Amino acid sequence: MTQEQDDVATKVDYRHMRRLLGFLRPYRKHIVGAVALTLTATVLGPLRPKLTQMAIDNHVVLGDTSGLWVFVAVIMGVLVLQGLMQYFLGLTLTWIGQHVLLDIRTALYNHVQGLAVRYYDTTPIGRIVTRVTSDVESLNELFSQGIVSMIADVMTLVWILFFMLSTSVKLTGLTIVILPFLLIASFVFRSKVRRVYAKIRRQVARMTTFMNEFVTGISVVQLFRQEERMSREFGAINAEHRNLQDRSVFYYATFYPVVELLSMTAICIVLYYAAGHIATGEITIGIIIMFFQYTEQFFRPVRDLSERYNTLQSSVIASERIFNLLDANQRVEDRQGALDFQGLHRGIEFQNVHFSYDGTTPILRDVSFNVNKGETVAIVGATGAGKSSIINLLTRFYEFQSGDIVIDGTSIRDWKQESVRQRIALVMQDVFLFSRSVRDNISMSRPNISSNDVVDAAKAIGAYDFIMKLPEGFDTNVRERGAVLSVGQKQLLSFCRAFATNPDILILDEATSNIDTESEQLIEQSISKLLAGRTSIVIAHRLSTIKRAHRIVVLHKGEVVEQGSHDELLQLGGRYAKLHELQFATETTAR
Repeated sequence: MTQEQDDVATKVDYRHMRRLLGFLRPYRKHIVGAVALTLTATVLGPLRPKLTQMAIDNHVVLGDTSGLWVFVAVIMGVLVLQGLMQYFLGLTLTWIGQHVLLDIRTALYNHVQGLAVRYYDTTPIGRIVTRVTSDVESLNELFSQGIVSMIADVMTLVWILFFMLSTSVKLTGLTIVILPFLLIASFVFRSKVRRVYAKIRRQVARMTTFMNEFVTGISVVQLFRQEERMSREFGAINAEHRNLQDRSVFYYATFYPVVELLSMTAICIVLYYAAGHIATGEITIGIIIMFFQYTEQFFRPVRDLSERYNTLQSSVIASERIFNLLDANQRVEDRQGALDFQGLHRGIEFQNVHFSYDGTTPILRDVSFNVNKGETVAIVGATGAGKSSIINLLTRFYEFQSGDIVIDGTSIRDWKQESVRQRIALVMQDVFLFSRSVRDNISMSRPNISSNDVVDAAKAIGAYDFIMKLPEGFDTNVRERGAVLSVGQKQLLSFCRAFATNPDILILDEATSNIDTESEQLIEQSISKLLAGRTSIVIAHRLSTIKRAHRIVVLHKGEVVEQGSHDELLQLGGRYAKLHELQFATETTAR
């Protein structure tokens, strides 16, 4: 669902609620127990006013102290029993609710992990985070209280009406005569609050998305002095969120006094009627007190039902958002019967590959080239030529529209994605490091990579010395996105990560473009060892990296226009020669 569709969606689809209740199936026994406790507990509350009436009319009025103490003991016993049952009911419902939320979050997280990169290209990260966090959390009250509490409220009303009707039909009619006014107030309240809750959730998603983008791009914000503009934008979002919250508070602040007013009106009607009939003996003191208590008890579940209904509405809206994410099916699927890739034996071949990110704008056109086992092939071209798209297809991040990519004579679609990726190491220009130790960022917690392998990789790449200078060496936490490291140091760690993997296929995607001079010298000393005997695809602008390749593939506007060695392409005098001349002139000027 797009944001625009999200903004105008007001109709509640209860099919999502049915799907949501499917998460309760593993806990059927606990739910049955909770319902049984609820049905038993609901009779205890309405029973107390009836016992009070009997105690007053049969003992207090007659001065029967001994009989009164029996009723006091019974009423106290009912209170204790009701308290115990509510305690265990609360524990049971909370246990069910938290386990269901755990299952939903786990399902969402696992689903999000399997979505193709294309989904993240078009969906704001903040919206995904909101679905997995606050939208799931909004279901807490539904599973912890909502449904069972609604059953409890309905059964409480049934028992109250039963005791009231069995005592006095006339007083019961007078008590509930204002019920239509309460139902009207509840209907208006529900419709108003439902709309404002839907807007509040959308506003929270906007706020989360804004903050995620702001924090991620904080350096750009500060560099271009955009703090004031960003503050204004956040202030507008925050102000709208506050206004919506104020509106919801206003609705609640209006509804509850209305309910209390109607409740007191009912009590006044009962008093007025009782004043004219108490002398006749038709109505006793105990009955009046009982109806006072029932009037209070009667309007409380009616009011609570309105609130539970709003909880239900809010949960339906949240569930719709959750299931929109769960129903997202942008995946790169393995073919049925796909094989496990055990390692590269012959090579990789692109065969007339056509690719478009959006299905309409072509990025790669009829791309064909091959990479033999043990070869290093460089892919060069201007920005936007399609170089990184080739890497995205080889790693199965995206699906190509036509042609084929063949590994060892078998279509890449006939190999399991996971098994292919296990044999590939990708070093990118923008290195992503997790807020964990250096050791964990190199090994990625893979069981086949030992601590010794991590240290050996660091020594081979030349990162060992700077790692040992860190406060805790290999156990130093690099913090979010490697905040404690320089750009060059982060890039060196990414080379260590690739080296420790010992991949069959090595991919360098502009991997040396951010390296400073000192780091570049370290990498130049070890990169030959990294590439030696390994099938490699290198995307780079630097001549030192390109010259190392056995073959160079030149891309222009998504098409392969030239192929050959460095010397062959220079002699050809085509596009590669022009790129070489331009870079050579730039480097000469820089010196």
